[in-house]
Amino acid sequence: MKILVLGSGAREHAIVTALLREEPRHEIVAAPGNAGIAADVPCVALDANDPDAVTNFAIADNVDLVVVGPEAPLVAGVADALRSRGIPVFGPGQAAAALEGSKTFAKRIMDAAGVPTGRAVRAGSLAEAEAALDAFGAPYVVKADGLAAGKGVLVTSDRDAAIAHSTYWLQHGSVLIEEFLDGAEVSLFLLSDGHTVLPLSPAQDYKRLADGDAGPNTGGMGAYSPLPWLDRRFGSEQAFVDEVIATVALPTVRQLAAEGTPFIGLLYCGLILTDAGIRVIEFNARFGDPETQVVLPRLITPLSGLLLAAASGELSSVPRPEFSTDVAVTVVLASENYPETPITGRAITGLAAALAVPGVTIAHAATRLEGDTFIATGGRVLSVVAVGSDFTDARARAYDAIDTITLEGAQFRTDIAARVAQ
Repeated sequence: MKILVLGSGAREHAIVTALLREEPRHEIVAAPGNAGIAADVPCVALDANDPDAVTNFAIADNVDLVVVGPEAPLVAGVADALRSRGIPVFGPGQAAAALEGSKTFAKRIMDAAGVPTGRAVRAGSLAEAEAALDAFGAPYVVKADGLAAGKGVLVTSDRDAAIAHSTYWLQHGSVLIEEFLDGAEVSLFLLSDGHTVLPLSPAQDYKRLADGDAGPNTGGMGAYSPLPWLDRRFGSEQAFVDEVIATVALPTVRQLAAEGTPFIGLLYCGLILTDAGIRVIEFNARFGDPETQVVLPRLITPLSGLLLAAASGELSSVPRPEFSTDVAVTVVLASENYPETPITGRAITGLAAALAVPGVTIAHAATRLEGDTFIATGGRVLSVVAVGSDFTDARARAYDAIDTITLEGAQFRTDIAARVAQ
């Protein structure tokens, strides 16, 4: 197949890497990509958020399947434009993508479908936000209602900080004040063709900047998969996954289909395991970053076939995806001053030595090439991914690799997957 992957981050690099593992080889193009992706496949200077530009390119280049990586093209309606021209696309249409683009919409769908989630109040003014914060009490949970690049959520016991966060995001729209839910968090990806869902393997990410879950919220500083502790609580990973499918994924997909907005693509379920049971924290409408970087390296079933079956409405004829018994860990290398205003333009060295560590791959998130030197261009720069027979092995490989990489002012957590390794 000829496959067009839209996006420019580590998630898209991980998708490209998974597709390149398959035999027979596919012809893969990325748009716009980044320097790391360009080292593996051709990249084209295409505005991934422009429905007409993407559709015209796909037609002219005889693309068989379009895979939408980030959320912005989905909310912009890129998938709708492609489908209107008969081009298979893995990614929901604009209406269904509101599941991520509007937290108010997502809460309404969950309520209508009977999906277990926390209580929430939409606030359009500071007075409404303050009233909701006081009604729920501390710890306070404030979420930007629209897209916020992973930085719109604040969980704090500081009322002044919650008010400041509300004030900032109210300039851009409304906010949701939510009930605080306590428990372990799990990310579960499910492929959907609008009717049927198939699960991938669960993962856990690390949203805070610093070790011990200290510091500000980020887009994600690392992740690991699978989650061995699910066996202790649910008996098996499959039992957990089956419960999520029955209580969360299928009700959501069926509600969207009933409303005439079928969800075709990747349903990302951000879940929390409370004492009262599984609850949904959030939905996303695409692969998560950095969880994709640890889920796809363990995938045995060819990714391309799964994506095409979802795009073509044929998931009901596809068996559940199979995964390796190996484990995967990813550690994110970020620029100085991330997640505020990152310092960019600095050289990255040592990548060849990092890639020489057994089981290690690197997914580029924000890089460009100047001569033979990679340059950091954003906040989260690289995802160093390691696969091993157990978490002790995988962690050692990941940190051995990251220790060879030099980026002035770089930040990374040293405790990714430490709990499961112990």
